[in-house]
Amino acid sequence: MTKNKNLHGFHLSRRAALAAVAVSAAALFTFAAPAPSFAEDKSIKVGIMSGEDEDVWRVVTSEAAKKGLTIETVIFNDYTQPNEALERGEIDADAFQHQPYLDNQVQQHGYHIVPVGYTGVWPIGLYSKKHKAVAEIPEGAVIGVPNDPSNEGRALRVLQNEGLIKLKDGTGILATVADVSDNPKKIEIKELDAGIVGRSIDDLDAGVVNTDWALKSGLSPAERIAQEPIADNPYRNFIAVKEENKDADWVKTLVSSYQNDTVKAEFDKVYKGTGLSAY
Repeated sequence: MTKNKNLHGFHLSRRAALAAVAVSAAALFTFAAPAPSFAEDKSIKVGIMSGEDEDVWRVVTSEAAKKGLTIETVIFNDYTQPNEALERGEIDADAFQHQPYLDNQVQQHGYHIVPVGYTGVWPIGLYSKKHKAVAEIPEGAVIGVPNDPSNEGRALRVLQNEGLIKLKDGTGILATVADVSDNPKKIEIKELDAGIVGRSIDDLDAGVVNTDWALKSGLSPAERIAQEPIADNPYRNFIAVKEENKDADWVKTLVSSYQNDTVKAEFDKVYKGTGLSAY
């Protein structure tokens, strides 16, 4: 994501997650228009992932300060931690995930967390250093995919869209290799941690890599030979808060502090077109 960022490297028990969750891919939200400013000074903590988003959130913090909202960013390196911290009240909001990932987390842990404003989308892509086009991928090729519940299904759909595999009819967004019904090129699909796929690309014929991990792995857009559709993408990332706070004035100010042209300019600069604003 979830960059999803596009999302992206989660440490979950895959089989437990699949047994516990039934996610609707149509669970998209329409967010209320953010208020232009906050009525009184307030300080909040927002959990984000380390890396490029730190640069983006420095600008968000500056925009919020103009409206009387002080933001302290709390940096995480593990995707399982921000929602836990939010649920416990250690932070007031987080911004790192997409809807399928949050749905999974809610089913797993009973969190009372809801999205309040979209941020960006990072289309997951198929990368290769050995082949210049999908048509060049040979019989028996080894293709890496992320092994966490939400991103593995996302990756398999990229392979299906490119005609490399076919998934069973009715398969949801949490598809696994077990759901592959047709594999004409007898491709070996290698399930790896999301953060490892891109770093293993030299040993693979190709790999489906989350955009944030592609950047961290040094992969370039020129090495991306396919990507998921952007239109109606269910993996848009968002700002999330505890359900009890969703209508609070400071939440509206937080969202408006992100959703503006100043932040978009920094977002575009940081992500160089690999991520797209999603509001």
